[in-house]
Amino acid sequence: MLSIRVLTLFPDMFPGPLGDSLSGKALEKGLWSLEAVDIRGFTEDVHKTVDDTPFGGGAGMVMKPDIVSRAVESVKPRGRMIFLSPRGKPLTQDLVKELAAEEHLTLLCGRYEGLDQRVIDYYDMEEVSIGDYVLSGGELGAMVLMDACVRLLDGVMGNADTPEEESFENGLLEYPHYTRPSVWEAPDGSSHPVPEILTSGHHAKIAAWRHEQAERLTEGRRPDLWEAYTQKKAVNSK
Repeated sequence: MLSIRVLTLFPDMFPGPLGDSLSGKALEKGLWSLEAVDIRGFTEDVHKTVDDTPFGGGAGMVMKPDIVSRAVESVKPRGRMIFLSPRGKPLTQDLVKELAAEEHLTLLCGRYEGLDQRVIDYYDMEEVSIGDYVLSGGELGAMVLMDACVRLLDGVMGNADTPEEESFENGLLEYPHYTRPSVWEAPDGSSHPVPEILTSGHHAKIAAWRHEQAERLTEGRRPDLWEAYTQKKAVNSK
């Protein structure tokens, strides 16, 4: 079972959307556990101060190392410690697989201008980013990371083959999907049939078509993934 602790200034944000759908059902079944730890509960002043002005000047406030450290020390075992940060390494499917295989994860959600670097260094936290943009805090990033991990746990997904066919699993974006009706009548009266190959019943040809579509989408939308994919393909062909 995967046990996750989230250190946050806003514990009421959890489980949030993770309490619904597949992740919520898995939480109820005990396939994973979640505890939200309120960092503000480790303050000692009447105002419950968790931040202060940065040394060297500059805009914004910084989360205090003493307060955050007390919150971290309250969590045992901590397992791998992740600090959600826009300057962290990208959250990839390979990293998600690593994290999903852990017994314990501790996720620290930053706020304001960030967290005192000394705490990050002392606890040897891994900094992880969910994308090249800035959010108001790490809570949404933590939810994204948890959702990606939980769906890989045994017993969470209904179809065991599903994760293997999704985007990034083989270095490509996922192929397009279609379902009934076989001919969709759009609001403007135009007819849009399903690609004929998908109704052929020829599984080998369908698989080849899907792979071709995945390659085409990846090359057009994600040149970074396409370059890595073609390089790996060239090496494997030698």
